[in-house]
Amino acid sequence: MKQLRPAVLAGIFAVAGVLSWAGARLWNAYGTLPGVPLAAPVVLGAIAVVLLATALSLRARLKAQRERRPGAKGVEPLMAARAVVFAQSSALVAALVAGLYGGVGVFLLIDGLEVPARRDQAWYAGFSVLAGAAVIAAALFLEHVLKLPEDDDTTPHSPARA
Repeated sequence: MKQLRPAVLAGIFAVAGVLSWAGARLWNAYGTLPGVPLAAPVVLGAIAVVLLATALSLRARLKAQRERRPGAKGVEPLMAARAVVFAQSSALVAALVAGLYGGVGVFLLIDGLEVPARRDQAWYAGFSVLAGAAVIAAALFLEHVLKLPEDDDTTPHSPARA
């Protein structure tokens, strides 16, 4: 499994932001812009907390296992693989969602914040972007915790015997 690259996540964020900004402009020209839900930053924040708690728990278990503490509970490989998949998928979705809300937030800032409802929507969009960044940071940390050491085996393998 390949490690996520922050450049890919930044690209997803930027493309989603530009498309969202353009879509918000178009939508606003034909009617009212749909709102940014208050639950968006709350849900993203909860996902960030779960990812961070998982990373800290697994890091402590791996450290205890490396130090050969008596009664240390190891990490099952399948559980570690599932945690990495959860981290990577969460980071990808958070980059997309943060980009979408970031684009809407930029549109709201450019369009003007005279209406109190739009000001609140801009705040919710900003908090959603921050919570999305927290999810990405926690996911990359979890991925770092579960990264396997590099294989330093430089000895040539013997050819297969017939």
